[in-house]
Amino acid sequence: MPILFATLRPRKCTIMITLDKAIDIVLSNAKQINKVERVDLWNSIGRVLSANVISDMNMPPFNKTAVDGYACRMSDAKGELEVIETIPAGVVPTKTVTQGQCSKIMTGAMIPKGADCVLMVEDVKEIGFNRIVFTGETPRANICILGEDMKTGEVAIQKGTTLSAQHIAIMAALGCTQPTVSVKPSVAVLVTGDELVEPQQKPTGGQIRNSNGHQLVGQILKANAKPNYIGIVKDTEEATYNAISNALKDSDIVILTGGVSMGDYDYVPSVMKKLGIQILFDSISVQPGKPTKFGIKDGKMIFGLPGNPVSSYMQFEILVKPTIQKLMGGEPNTKSIVRLPLANGYQRKKVERLGLIPILVNANNKVEAVDFHGSAHIFALAKTDGYIMIPLGESEIKEGELVDVRPL
Repeated sequence: MPILFATLRPRKCTIMITLDKAIDIVLSNAKQINKVERVDLWNSIGRVLSANVISDMNMPPFNKTAVDGYACRMSDAKGELEVIETIPAGVVPTKTVTQGQCSKIMTGAMIPKGADCVLMVEDVKEIGFNRIVFTGETPRANICILGEDMKTGEVAIQKGTTLSAQHIAIMAALGCTQPTVSVKPSVAVLVTGDELVEPQQKPTGGQIRNSNGHQLVGQILKANAKPNYIGIVKDTEEATYNAISNALKDSDIVILTGGVSMGDYDYVPSVMKKLGIQILFDSISVQPGKPTKFGIKDGKMIFGLPGNPVSSYMQFEILVKPTIQKLMGGEPNTKSIVRLPLANGYQRKKVERLGLIPILVNANNKVEAVDFHGSAHIFALAKTDGYIMIPLGESEIKEGELVDVRPL
């Protein structure tokens, strides 16, 4: 039976849910993708580890000195010592230290047999050819013990860790040159609107350049997912239907921006229903971002984000980014907060929704609201460090009051 497309559609009242409820609904429906791959060490930054990294050796692999100095027996440290050998890093000692003897040793080098401490070079005085004396107060061991950092067979990095530079160092030390990670989710981006043209085209008449689509691709890349840019979709129900239908075939997440509200040319809600997408919410009590929609179909996740760029940007960061993290097996970061004082008092007129206010942190580590003209004011994002939340019903935050800053 063919799908029938109508120009006019009845409107229904929507019931708004809270932002916290929206986050809970989205993440409860995000299931880890059970596909993994091995990647080169340098390409693993930002990826989620899907198998524990196990130490294949003791670290350090031998007793080594933590300082430049002289390896000796601590019981002999107060007396005059004969230097019997010089041990650079990477060289195995050839002589055993006995009573009244020491070996000159460089940081990271193997401790010679017989020695149980290293006198720091700055606490030692040369008193003749191959003769030294300790001038410090109390000798210390200054030895890194074999296996004190990591033992063979221990878990060095846990499965589910989002890898960063420090993990690269650990894996390199253990010879793990191709870690096993979860595959990147594929995220389709569709932008609706007859008024839109791509950035390389000069707008004419009532046209504007498509910033949302490219903004979302950038956010997807930063979230370490794989963007599938579908492009601009015409404001017809048939075009919207075909675009979403095709995107669902090849993507784990489908993001639509624009056409999600209740205007005459906002076809996304009706098309989602025609495609059999289960809509789990279609409005959030938040500003900006009220008309955000979310649905699921056959394990695929569909987000309908508002057409205004600040709204789509912020709702991606709040809802889509943690979803990507969970699909890769990572721990979604939805509670990253820094408490800082407000530099100047802030007031707002509309209080019927939770307010997301773009802010910057000034040189005095205080919060300032940026010059923000509304959810279409994309240029406000250029100087935004994050946002604060003003609860429903509250119209004012006073100067000096501590606020929760959520980084963007």
